[in-house]
Amino acid sequence: MDITAALPTFIVTLREGFEAALVVGIVMACLKKAEQTQLYRWVYLGILGGIIASVALGFLLVGLISGVETVDGIYAPVVKELLEAIFGVVAIAMLSWMLIWMTKQAKSLKGEVEGAISNALSNNGAKKAVFLLIFIAVVREGFETVLFILAKFQQDWTLPALGAIAGLTLATIMGIGLFSLGVRINIRLFFQVMGIFLLLIVGGLVMGVLKHFDAALALFSQLSADNWCIWGNDSCILGNQVWDGSSLLPDKEFPGIVFKALFGYRQTLYLGQLIAYVSFLAIIGTAYFQSLGIKLPLKKQLTTDN
Repeated sequence: MDITAALPTFIVTLREGFEAALVVGIVMACLKKAEQTQLYRWVYLGILGGIIASVALGFLLVGLISGVETVDGIYAPVVKELLEAIFGVVAIAMLSWMLIWMTKQAKSLKGEVEGAISNALSNNGAKKAVFLLIFIAVVREGFETVLFILAKFQQDWTLPALGAIAGLTLATIMGIGLFSLGVRINIRLFFQVMGIFLLLIVGGLVMGVLKHFDAALALFSQLSADNWCIWGNDSCILGNQVWDGSSLLPDKEFPGIVFKALFGYRQTLYLGQLIAYVSFLAIIGTAYFQSLGIKLPLKKQLTTDN
């Protein structure tokens, strides 16, 4: 059994799930301190509601893609490719934004959550406030995961789904260990390491999205009287092929399949994909490391003593 398809979703859900687990743990700790443990019920309902909403979104989007595949229109293949590309763009935007935002907000997360709970307990709408806080934290991570799975895996979702379940399970265990059992976890180091993996995985998603746009335009050109492709042969808008590792390092065999799952490796790479991948890592990667407080020198400044 090829488990590499489960690795990206495992990493994504482990990171995003642990982020949600931190919010849940902080809320429950605040409620315990305030002797309001009867509100735990609304914490659990918020978790359940977030999971149900995320799964419902997944079924809705899968049904949308399946519906397009069953349509007999000549442009149905073009629409399918565009939908998958759009899902990818949204997933890239959400994961990139959350990667940088969460890193910047990590130091103030506990204070903000505690402040929100304190305000909620001082008002009559404590139940609703607790539910919404947990629901939003869970559904936000759930939506990102669903969009990521749909964008990266269009054929078989079994292994990616199992990877997601495993990631969420481990994230839950880590959350319980941290807040209930007193297990010491270097949260900062965890998010830094997982952030780098997430950055590389999303970078690979960028190349996959470009391939969908390229396929959509190529199909549209075949159906249209005009040729919309800039290049011919295998690439429509991606430019010349710059790498062919089908015999040296195929991406369907070990270790290429692992590199593809974790780092976005492709056995066939085009110039447009390479430029987009490097640009993404340069722009988002720089923003991410700056959010960690790491200054990356753009150029070496020479100074002379007078």
